[in-house]
Amino acid sequence: QVQLVESGGGLVQAGGSLRLSCAASGRSFGLSAMGWFRQAPGKEREFVAGISWTGGSRNYADSVKGRFTISRDNARNTVYLQMNSLKPEDTAVYYCAGETKPFGSGTPQNNYDYWGQGTQVTVSS
Repeated sequence: QVQLVESGGGLVQAGGSLRLSCAASGRSFGLSAMGWFRQAPGKEREFVAGISWTGGSRNYADSVKGRFTISRDNARNTVYLQMNSLKPEDTAVYYCAGETKPFGSGTPQNNYDYWGQGTQVTVSS
């Protein structure tokens, strides 16, 4: 069983940057597609970005393309989300997630079946 712990959230002004980290425990991390999701108050959880098990394929929601970058370091069992040019509408709890089935491509349709506890990101105007 893989456990995920997110960090790096906080309060930032519009136009600023944050980098989220997600540390994974467990031997299968390197074979798992990973993703970042977010949930704003009163809204459904939405896909933000995903990365394949090799890191060679990345997918983004239209709302974050060109501003956010997902990456992974399999040697450190960590996935990252670099967030630039932040907007107030990016305010949400951000969750890291992984897919147990190996060799996934990190699309929104992957079956992300283990999750972190979330980290709050607040962007002030």
